[in-house]
Amino acid sequence: MRTFETTLPGVVVFEPRRLSDSRGFFVETFQADRYASWGAGGPFVQDNLSRSSQGVLRGLHLQNPNPQGRLVSVLRGTVMDVAVDVRLGSPTFGKSFTAELSEENGLQMYIPRGFAHGFVVLSESADFFYKCDSVYSPEDEITVSWSDPALGIDWQVLDPKVSPKDAAALPLSQIDRLPRYEG
Repeated sequence: MRTFETTLPGVVVFEPRRLSDSRGFFVETFQADRYASWGAGGPFVQDNLSRSSQGVLRGLHLQNPNPQGRLVSVLRGTVMDVAVDVRLGSPTFGKSFTAELSEENGLQMYIPRGFAHGFVVLSESADFFYKCDSVYSPEDEITVSWSDPALGIDWQVLDPKVSPKDAAALPLSQIDRLPRYEG
């Protein structure tokens, strides 16, 4: 497995080794000790799968004070995945990292606690899979505006389809219960 550090400390891209032949392929998608050496070992307590059509944008989401780290991948299709550091006091506060995840490239991305996360579907549809290190807590959920100009994210889609919750999200500067950086 190859790993790639990103411009955001703690956000890591993984490229699991894929063994292919005429019958198909095999890939080990998670092995706790190997991922733990990069800070993404879990334990993971919840798995989620979403299917979205082209142009659907989900995010930017996080939880606080009960944060959630996520190991994400795409089982079918292609997305542009985004992590944003929203930890108050962090040297990379408000900075984002993007990666294209697809069934073809098999990449995974780890988004640690304290980072907002979102993705937009670039293919006709996409099945997006994520492992979470804590359970979903609706009362702790925070949604940051995907279109916040201060974040400067190029979503590669001109008119994304978003949920009412995501459409009503506040810009990062107006959110008062962000996590704190503990560097």
